[in-house]
Amino acid sequence: MEATPAKAKPQGRLLVSTPLDAKDELEERLERCVGIVQSLTNGLSEREANDALTANVCKGQQQHEEVCLGLFTLVLIEPAQAQRCYRDVTLLNRDGMNVVLVKINQILMEKFLKLQDVPRTQLVWLVRELVKSGVLGADGVVMTLMKQIAGGDISSKNLWLAESVLDILVEQKEWVLKSGMLIAMSVYTYLRLIVDHGVPNLLPLRQKEVDFCISMLKEKFMECLIIGRDLVRLLQNVARIPEMDLLWRDLLHNPQVRFGQQKRYQDWFQRQYLSMQESQSLRCDLIRYICGVVHPSNEVLSSDILPRWAIIGWLLTTCTSNVAASNAKLALFYDWLFFNPEKDSIMNIEPAILVMHHSMKPHPAITATLLDFMCRIIPHFFPPLESQVRQGVFNSLTFIMEKRVLAHLAPLFDNPKLDRELRSMLRERFPEFCSSPSPPAEVKMEESVVLEMDNHVLDKEEGCYDNTEAAFSDDEEEVNNKGKKREFRFHPIKEAVIEEPADITPWLDQLDDTMKEKVLQLQKSSDTETQCEVMQEIVDLILEEDFDSEQMSTLASCLAELFKDHFRGDVLPEEVTEESLEESVCKPVCLVFRNLCTMQEDNSGFSVLLDMLAEFYQKQPKIGYHLLYYLKARYTPRTDGKAANGKMMLYESFAQATALGDLHTCLMMDMKACQEDDVRLLCYLTPSIYSEFPDETLRSGELLNMIVAVIDSTQVRSHQLTNLLASQLTNLLANQLGILLTNDC
Repeated sequence: MEATPAKAKPQGRLLVSTPLDAKDELEERLERCVGIVQSLTNGLSEREANDALTANVCKGQQQHEEVCLGLFTLVLIEPAQAQRCYRDVTLLNRDGMNVVLVKINQILMEKFLKLQDVPRTQLVWLVRELVKSGVLGADGVVMTLMKQIAGGDISSKNLWLAESVLDILVEQKEWVLKSGMLIAMSVYTYLRLIVDHGVPNLLPLRQKEVDFCISMLKEKFMECLIIGRDLVRLLQNVARIPEMDLLWRDLLHNPQVRFGQQKRYQDWFQRQYLSMQESQSLRCDLIRYICGVVHPSNEVLSSDILPRWAIIGWLLTTCTSNVAASNAKLALFYDWLFFNPEKDSIMNIEPAILVMHHSMKPHPAITATLLDFMCRIIPHFFPPLESQVRQGVFNSLTFIMEKRVLAHLAPLFDNPKLDRELRSMLRERFPEFCSSPSPPAEVKMEESVVLEMDNHVLDKEEGCYDNTEAAFSDDEEEVNNKGKKREFRFHPIKEAVIEEPADITPWLDQLDDTMKEKVLQLQKSSDTETQCEVMQEIVDLILEEDFDSEQMSTLASCLAELFKDHFRGDVLPEEVTEESLEESVCKPVCLVFRNLCTMQEDNSGFSVLLDMLAEFYQKQPKIGYHLLYYLKARYTPRTDGKAANGKMMLYESFAQATALGDLHTCLMMDMKACQEDDVRLLCYLTPSIYSEFPDETLRSGELLNMIVAVIDSTQVRSHQLTNLLASQLTNLLANQLGILLTNDC
């Protein structure tokens, strides 16, 4: 009797295998998930299939994972169904696509080389769709995908992968620019690949790679520095390419500081050249050089390169003596004194007017000191030539308006933020420019470039100075209403935020009728009290047993859009009192915080509302530090710094509910966002953060660096903050000393 031959092992549709290979466990599991999805949807219409999958997902975590992975696998093996399956998985998933992202990363790291052609193509398509959708964590997937591009390999598959990933990065450039690590890794990857693509048939691809790298290096050079010394090595390897040669020339001979990158250069320059007592006289030389010699082209003026007025403003604030400050102001206004429009350049007088204009709203004292100097210099520069000096200043102001550097001077000269005496003096000296209120000034030339002197970006436009009038005294010392000298730091304003009405149209139809009605009611409400009442009704709807959790992400998108103005400007009141703190947390968005604080953690509504807040966090990350502020302002007495009844621990529950899932990571990200948005709030929160979360903060060099990088002398005078910083420095030094002693032993 002849033996029956063994049946050949069926070939899977995902991975390449031979008859001798054992069945891959991952492939088997994914095929089972596909079978589950198909068994649930076979013979059903599209709507019925969606209902069946939704019902199955609601049964539990295992069913949720099986459905998501089944749809994910169908995207890979069924190109014709890919679009529909991707849509279904985005609607059905309840974890921000985390199950899918984890599985993609696993396949990329462990199975990518074994993928069949169709799944490989579909996987890149899926990554592209994730990036288009802005899925949180997609940047990590793209970085893992880039690691699969091999250097020194010009096979068709590797070239296809390199070009496909590059296309994603170019098409979604704005998304790429949000991730510093992704920028650095993509520049590193493609600078390396450029070397391999020098043969004639690959020159089009090489050109795309060169253009991408040049773009990233010019726009995000600081992020590219994450690469370290290897960046120089890679640039040396491609230096013969014409575009790279030009980049090298700029780096070596024409370095230009861009927005957000100037702080480290300013710190270095001050240490190197301005820290000595004898260097006080250097400020006026630098200002004269900038005004008289540095005349940027229109191309530079329209770019994000540091404008002249910003660096001059910073130089003025580094003066530590009255004599040096007066000489610096004279250097700034010197061209004004005998200005002749027929012979002199607008570029010589432009910086002074722009420093005053940019500083008026947030820092009236800076503008006041310059306007006062401009008025007083006319009779005192050289009394016999007072009339000529007056005419020169008049010519300067007239020419500034003619050239539309500023369209009107009345908002500057007759501004209520200026001291009454100074405004009176300006009206007396320059009545022609103080007549009738004018519309907001239209600023040309350097004003189009928005720069800030610190390396953090402010969403607010006020708050760095007290909101009192900028009183001006003869000895040019700023004095507050209690007679104490007030210190000022220069922070040029950001470009005015154009407030656009909230647009929630894309999400409204995805809400049920009751919730849709409440959201529309919230949109139409104008006063805070009514908004709070409607928001409480929305919270009550969320807490109802029949609330459809599928609406959670959609509702979060609506609320993030409706409350976007709540996350602009100052959070902490100018004067911190119990009343002002209480008033500052009476906002509609705080209703979610308040309800969570009144619930027990074992309450089923607590987890639902926490999930809602976590969804909100994905749409508006500032909600994290706003929660910290609410908990401190509402529940932390100023006497002991401890939150009543451990309410601050609510933040820990929130952190664990977010996609980050980790208290330390979430806390560091929120404190970093707070540092970038509001330094005063950072200093206010810091003591409570250290006392409430000691395991996450004590000996944390990251948090300590974050704080000391931005605080100024005024904030250091806070006794509580000073003691905290001192203790943290002591802990860090003791820890490092222990490590050194251990290593030596």
